[in-house]
Amino acid sequence: MSLPESAAAFISGQIDRLRCVKPKRRIVFPEGDDARVRTAADRLRSEGLVEPILLKGGVAVSDQDARKYARLYFERRRAKGITEIEAAEIAAKPLYTAALMVAAGDADGFVGGAVNTTAETVRAALHCIGTAPSVRTVSSAFIIAAQSRSFGHNGLLAFADCAIVIDPSPVELADIAIATAATTRALIGAEPIVALLSFSTKGSAQHKWIDKVVEALRIVRERAPALRIDGELQADAALVESVGDSKAPGSTVAGRANTLIFPDIASGNIGVKLVERLGGAASLGPFLQGLAKPANDLSRGCSAEDIYGSAIVTALQSANAPV
Repeated sequence: MSLPESAAAFISGQIDRLRCVKPKRRIVFPEGDDARVRTAADRLRSEGLVEPILLKGGVAVSDQDARKYARLYFERRRAKGITEIEAAEIAAKPLYTAALMVAAGDADGFVGGAVNTTAETVRAALHCIGTAPSVRTVSSAFIIAAQSRSFGHNGLLAFADCAIVIDPSPVELADIAIATAATTRALIGAEPIVALLSFSTKGSAQHKWIDKVVEALRIVRERAPALRIDGELQADAALVESVGDSKAPGSTVAGRANTLIFPDIASGNIGVKLVERLGGAASLGPFLQGLAKPANDLSRGCSAEDIYGSAIVTALQSANAPV
């Protein structure tokens, strides 16, 4: 099945925005030995979109920089009992070197995960870059480009959290909803219409899993009263106007959602894979939310095109307020 028009339109729009960003953003790739990464970096460089920095075989940084990154990592982790020798060893690992380059201002963002797992990539980002002020929950969002532009915003939707927070509490679910609304606004360029998903719509079933979603809705409405959000909603009620009108009459979100918040990582991850494989949608991301500076993860099954797109988004994140 061909790439959805909405996916091509999304990437094209991001490229147009990035061409207006000066100076060019420096994006570091910790897995520079991977052929897919090299292909993406070559394209980014030739198109003049970003300045790619590839870390290869053993990480070639100067002795002065190596000492600087080791010291920075030690300062950030000394409270956890790490020694200076351990800090130097960890800082020399490509993922950590990349993250420390971003933390030190020697790069504007990093893109990893083509070889390393999500857990490894996110751990490096958290330990080296840390969270943005006032952020309690680091999460992730996929941008989903559907085959039909009738869904979401011209076929584009944000799905969260499908990669980081396994079983969010009501407070964490509220954090994820608010962060993902900001991602929808920043990356999709649309006002967020947020649906908190469940297997029930407006009390059609009773269970503690539903109670969590209802409590998350209460917290979001208290913390962000202007945000257009509703729940609990089944997926069809969130996406299809006729179903939403039937199951949740009077809701300003049902049938119109462009931002889907899943109750746990299992349903979110399964949802992404199903819309990709059965629905022919394209997924971009996951993009990390809540970090002090941009760092993004890749699927180990990613293509050079996926890496290219992630780097463009990372560069744009660095040029704007943190998502």
